[in-house]
Amino acid sequence: MPIYKEAFEVSLGIKDPWHIKNIVLNSQLNKLDVFIDFERGSKFSCPICGKPGCPAYDTRKRDWHHVNFFQNETYLHCRVPRVECIDCGIHVIQVPWAREQSSLTLEMEAMILKLAEKMPVLKASELVGEYDTKLWRVIHHYVDEARAKEDFSDVSKIGVDETSRKKGHNYITIVADLDSSKVLFVCEGKDSSTITKFSKDLQNHNGDPSNIQHACCDMSPSFISGISEQFPNAMITFDKFHVMKIMNEGVDEVRKQETKKKEELKGTKYLWLKNEENLSKKQKEKFSKLKNRKLKTVKAYNIKKKLQELWNLSNREEAGQQLKKWYFWATHSRLNPIIEVAKTIKNH
Repeated sequence: MPIYKEAFEVSLGIKDPWHIKNIVLNSQLNKLDVFIDFERGSKFSCPICGKPGCPAYDTRKRDWHHVNFFQNETYLHCRVPRVECIDCGIHVIQVPWAREQSSLTLEMEAMILKLAEKMPVLKASELVGEYDTKLWRVIHHYVDEARAKEDFSDVSKIGVDETSRKKGHNYITIVADLDSSKVLFVCEGKDSSTITKFSKDLQNHNGDPSNIQHACCDMSPSFISGISEQFPNAMITFDKFHVMKIMNEGVDEVRKQETKKKEELKGTKYLWLKNEENLSKKQKEKFSKLKNRKLKTVKAYNIKKKLQELWNLSNREEAGQQLKKWYFWATHSRLNPIIEVAKTIKNH
């Protein structure tokens, strides 16, 4: 036990008046119980005012789940005293190995946070042997604690996007600082109220809505109206990803319509959505047989490629001229899905 005792005292930060009284290993259950105690007559600091020399008034037995020790499920047990302070009255002291009111040790909570970065919380709960609801309480505690210290006073460029939370129409909106590539805010929904909620959160963390000079988002009317209302000084930018997303949707719609008459287009969806250099060897062989054919899908694909070239230009005037030429080509393509895409881009 002496070696184990020293290892636990160091890892748990146990110092006088605390000491490890006993360690019991149940090899059949793969369970390790560590019993912590304090010497009779020990004095403690008041947990309220910090005044030293407070005697123990009474004790209450507490248990904590600790990280496994050599594959053994480990628990700490201790009688925790309430101390009597002449100024503050009777209060429970804070033990050094766990936070207040938690049944997990600090080491266990640290491991939970690390696991939650790498895997779903439900999977992490199975690994540590605790209910996922308890893990969520740990995560919320530390996230709330960290966010309370955030300072958004320098935030001037934001990116807004939504993603599906789970199957179905359950969305969350995410707002990030584009300068630091850091997530600032997350909430349920994808309507304009999410921007209002972010604006309030920004102000709660020393941010100023008038300082937001740039906002990048998709073409959602809700985001556009929310940003315009809450951040009047912000210039809205529609990012390349979302512009090309609707362009790809247009190309794919042309392909689906043409596939009804052109059998060779079946199973070629990703040939037209990927960049040619990203195609596999097999896909490139198939693509080379189709790209020079007089197909509506090929025409739509070439219009898409021309739009992509805009982001290779560094001159605003030149890009503006090319965009006008592209718009004329797209709207005169006689491909209804592409015409709709062009009109959407022009409207924005």
